[in-house]
Amino acid sequence: MAGPGPSQQPEVLAALLARCGLGDQRALAELYQATSAKLFGVALRICRREDWAEEVLQESFVNIWNHAAAYATGKSQPMTWMTSIVRNRALDWLRRPQHEQTSADYDLLAGNLRDDAAGPLEQLTQATEAAALARCLGELDGQQRQSIALAFQHGMSHSELAAHLKQPLGTIKTWIRRGLERLKGCLAGAGI
Repeated sequence: MAGPGPSQQPEVLAALLARCGLGDQRALAELYQATSAKLFGVALRICRREDWAEEVLQESFVNIWNHAAAYATGKSQPMTWMTSIVRNRALDWLRRPQHEQTSADYDLLAGNLRDDAAGPLEQLTQATEAAALARCLGELDGQQRQSIALAFQHGMSHSELAAHLKQPLGTIKTWIRRGLERLKGCLAGAGI
């Protein structure tokens, strides 16, 4: 297996880091050219997303630039030092909440935040329909209104209504049928 290329030799990288520590931007460009492919691979293995690995690599080179003067050749090889910076940045990246959500994440989040309550237009429509229904119920005979209210609001069957109102079953059925017909006509006239 071949060793590092001429630009990746520890002495060359250490010299580039020393020049970066002195503020030499050309040295940073050369260091990037020589090491970015390998360091990107490190970031990609940890992050598992190219866009995140690119962000990590960019942050890492800013960090390398800012701390190049502190690099000590006796403590570690230049590539080892830079790899540890990339590794730590990648792990930090994975720990931080991501501000960009993928479209699938967004759709899931939006679905969870959906409000099933009626919106302003629906509420207005419901209020209008309720007012029309109340007005139309008010136009019914007392027995029809009472029979319909007990049947629909309290869920009473025709036989229960007959027993409750002490009326024959046929009479209750007639009151409800005629009352519903009048309601239907009234509500149709109101556009509902």
